[in-house]
Amino acid sequence: MNKIIFFACSILIFVSANAQNATISGTIASANSPEAFVNIFLKGTTIGAASDENGNYVLKNVPPGKHTIIASNIGFEKFYKTLTLTKGEDRHININLVPSTESLDEMVVTGTLKPVSRLESPVPVEVYKPTFFKKNPTASIFEALQNVNGVRPQINCNVCNTGDIHINGLEGPYTLVLIDGMPIVSGLGTVYGLSGIPNSLIEQIEVVKGPASTLYGSEAVGGLINIITKNNLTAPHFFADSFVTDWGEYNLDVGTKFNVGKKTNVLLGANYFRYDNPIDNNGDNFTDLTLQDRISVFQKWNFTRKNSRILSLAGRFFYEDRWGGEMQWTPEFRGGNEIYGESIYTRRWELLGKYQLPTEENMMLSFSYNDHKQNSVYGDVLYLADQRIGFTQLTWDKTVGKHSLLAGTALRYNYYDDNTPATATTDGNKPDEVVIPSIFVQDEIAFNKKHSLLLGGRYDYDSRHGNIFTPRAAYRFKFTDNDIIRINAGTGFRVVNLFTEEHAALTGSRDVIIAEELKPERSFNVNLNYLKKIYGNNGTFIGLDASVFYTNFQNIIIPDYETNPNQIIYDNLNGTSISKGVSANLDVAFYNGLKLMIGGTLQNVSNTENGVKQRQILTESYSANWSVSYDIRTWDLTIDYTGNLYGPMRLPTLGESDPRRDFSPVWSIQNIQFTYDGFKNLEFYGGVKNLLDWTPNNGNPFIIARANDPFDKEVTFDANGNAVATPNNPNALTFDPSYVYGPNQGIRSFFGMRYTLN
Repeated sequence: MNKIIFFACSILIFVSANAQNATISGTIASANSPEAFVNIFLKGTTIGAASDENGNYVLKNVPPGKHTIIASNIGFEKFYKTLTLTKGEDRHININLVPSTESLDEMVVTGTLKPVSRLESPVPVEVYKPTFFKKNPTASIFEALQNVNGVRPQINCNVCNTGDIHINGLEGPYTLVLIDGMPIVSGLGTVYGLSGIPNSLIEQIEVVKGPASTLYGSEAVGGLINIITKNNLTAPHFFADSFVTDWGEYNLDVGTKFNVGKKTNVLLGANYFRYDNPIDNNGDNFTDLTLQDRISVFQKWNFTRKNSRILSLAGRFFYEDRWGGEMQWTPEFRGGNEIYGESIYTRRWELLGKYQLPTEENMMLSFSYNDHKQNSVYGDVLYLADQRIGFTQLTWDKTVGKHSLLAGTALRYNYYDDNTPATATTDGNKPDEVVIPSIFVQDEIAFNKKHSLLLGGRYDYDSRHGNIFTPRAAYRFKFTDNDIIRINAGTGFRVVNLFTEEHAALTGSRDVIIAEELKPERSFNVNLNYLKKIYGNNGTFIGLDASVFYTNFQNIIIPDYETNPNQIIYDNLNGTSISKGVSANLDVAFYNGLKLMIGGTLQNVSNTENGVKQRQILTESYSANWSVSYDIRTWDLTIDYTGNLYGPMRLPTLGESDPRRDFSPVWSIQNIQFTYDGFKNLEFYGGVKNLLDWTPNNGNPFIIARANDPFDKEVTFDANGNAVATPNNPNALTFDPSYVYGPNQGIRSFFGMRYTLN
């Protein structure tokens, strides 16, 4: 009897206690339409629910006190509301979700030079937000792009670690990099243009794979990367982001926005990176990672004008001092032949702006200018370079019935000078200087909601190469709002400036041979793209973006490392070069906070000359990227597991007697990160990079050939200048650090902190 009385009393107490708890109920909607299967919970508790098919939700047994209610769903911004509940209260809260700028309906500008919904764009454009790159924080956008499917940062030198960006297996010179739509970066400055822009100043990064020369001219042959910076409305009032690694790397991003008077607002940001801890884990007496001291300052001014017309002006200054080489190298050995080192001083500034003309017609004047100076030594080889690129463009945007017209004219100024054979003539040094005028037009015809067709063409005149015409066409068929097929075809061209692109021509002991006057490269590309969105009944989202691509190059210029191991021979290919393949991205998000992003590319990049077909050097046959993220909401913790995998690629060895592998193995870089955001405006993050501790010396006897004799003082040459085998050089090698296909930096931990004041 006592047990029965005790049990009954326990039930009464439990019921009484729960009766004193509160209840929260209401409806979740967006644009006055109910949203089903929205995940809603109380922060720091296990209390949660999902809205039903009518958007209704109920949270029961909520303890009295202060709580933060959070509602989240794919395609919408998270909803936050803090409230205080009393005993037994029944609180009614209706929630209105705001569409997220990170959804597939986001606006893009790169494909057509005008803002358009990604779903409506006839040109496939991939969009990446800063949150994507935060899953694996890096000190530069150059490194961060390793997480993008089909895009690979390629390190071109084991010693100084400079590099370029490959898209779908094509070399870096075929990738055009833009800032806010302006071709601010090309040639000599590619890697530097992707360094030093604070992550918090970036609105989004848009990637177009395939020729875009019709709109952007030379260099946009293989694809382009457009870095779009924030405006004053979307930028935080203040931000700071800093991290360190156990290798001794230190990175700091800071920025703010403020007003100057009533009609001017300013966005200001700075990046500082330092690494000064020489490490030689592979035992070749050379630094595994280049030492760097870098600072970059970015400023953007927006001016308020009548009728909301655009006027903006932005500038960036970049300075870097980097060196790599023998561990005992110090600056007093710079340029000498006693201790080998590669030391690079870079100073670069950029200016870009947009001005919407005060006319009834929508006309925009855009311009950019950059000045890049480089003072480098590669052992005892001095390289002094000066590059200036000016660009101005006037566009007219007009919609007439079903036709969306864009017409424009552009003028590009290129100046390049250095102390190498690139600018040498029989009469002495002659800088490469040219002005290239252009006109272009495109018409996007919207037949109906399902069908649209884009036609465009561009005409450029280069005094060195004559008339260049590049047409393109794009067709979009929209089965439903969630199924889209796009077909794109077009041509591209590239005017070559040799030394701005081939770092290997400056390093080591190879001589540079230019076989003939180089002709501009031409390309033809076809791309078929399919985009699919699936919304599950339980709040799950699946997105698929798949493409098949084919590019045929004429007059392609490929450095020949193999005919003579002591030379790099540059010549137009007497044949064809073909890049073809298939790529796909799959995004899956579950209502419980788990998100998966998986991408893969299968490609074949080959060159055929005199009937002989070969795979292109330093081009992987397949690659994959992934990101797995999970939010543990009750702990305010996010776990991100990211990685990539690369298939074998042909490597530049020094002949048949070189003991290094002719092909790289399958290799992978994997990372894990933990982020805690339980404090207001503050995040702490940390993790491990390169979990597998992979480096390219695995399975190789060495990476740098003749690292013990970098000036070839003990190498014996024959009458033709070829190295011969000797007792201390049995493989007849010369010093050569160009055998590189992945980073030498092994496993390392990192820790960082972000503060954002919105």
